[in-house]
Amino acid sequence: MLRPLIVLISLFATTARADVPDVVDDHILPRHQVFAESTQRLAQAANDGCDMQTLIPAYQAAYDDWMGIQHIRIGPIEEEGRGLAISFWPDPKRRGLQAQRELLQSDAAQLTPTAMAQQSVAARGLTGLERLLFPAEPWDMETCPLIRATSDDLARLATELRDGWQDDFAPQLLMAGDPQNARFLSVDEARQALFTQVITGLEYIKDQRLGRPMGSFDRPAPERAEATASGRSLVNVQLSLEAIREMVVALSDQAPRTVQSLEHAIDQTRDLDDPQLAGVSTPQGRLKVEVLQQSVEAARLTALEELGSALGVTLGFNAMDGD
Repeated sequence: MLRPLIVLISLFATTARADVPDVVDDHILPRHQVFAESTQRLAQAANDGCDMQTLIPAYQAAYDDWMGIQHIRIGPIEEEGRGLAISFWPDPKRRGLQAQRELLQSDAAQLTPTAMAQQSVAARGLTGLERLLFPAEPWDMETCPLIRATSDDLARLATELRDGWQDDFAPQLLMAGDPQNARFLSVDEARQALFTQVITGLEYIKDQRLGRPMGSFDRPAPERAEATASGRSLVNVQLSLEAIREMVVALSDQAPRTVQSLEHAIDQTRDLDDPQLAGVSTPQGRLKVEVLQQSVEAARLTALEELGSALGVTLGFNAMDGD
């Protein structure tokens, strides 16, 4: 449920056009609320005894909901390293695993949510939990205290994201152009910021989620795919595309080709029977992933031209620039 401040701003602000309130009220705020709730359920499952039959579905549900907001890289996600603390990937040097081993070898009494907040981002969040719940090799020590602390820390981060949007950043977007708004000096700036999330979100899918495991033709790297241990590599692509499509629809009703191109890419993910993108190791499997990657790029280019024109904006700076 939206807080009264957000509702009042949405109803009475005359400086923001319909598209900005639609994205905030119908996409960003509800999805952050859902993520906060699912991480709370995950934390509850961890604190109820670390039963894997309960924990793993709760973990998968929370990860699903993270895919619904991971493309939104402005606002409270930029503060205090929250984005990396929720999902530290890629981690080619396996810093997360090493940090977790050190934590498990320390005093279990120190594994509290407060202590976890001070730990390396590589050891925290969904990627940290994945190593604990889906280990490549069985852990030779009790992991439940770290699972509880990591889950509690993740739930805290999700709550901070939700509250940060509801209490601060959403009002800034909705009141873009207000004389007292130092962040968004015009409605066009707010629209540009949201448009940039669409474009960079698609770039991330193309270059990271698909590009990393593809590697080169001579040297494919399926082990570099995201969330392979939990079998989420392909579903992460699908859910992220679906969330971006929802954001595009909320942004403008004048971008039918963009929506159609996104739906085409989504359909391809549903038809691709390769949950961990392991098929990139074979010529035929690689071709299928390459075709999907091309569809994501086509959606990005279409959005740049059509959606940008509909909104009257161009690509702006994003927190992921330079990554």
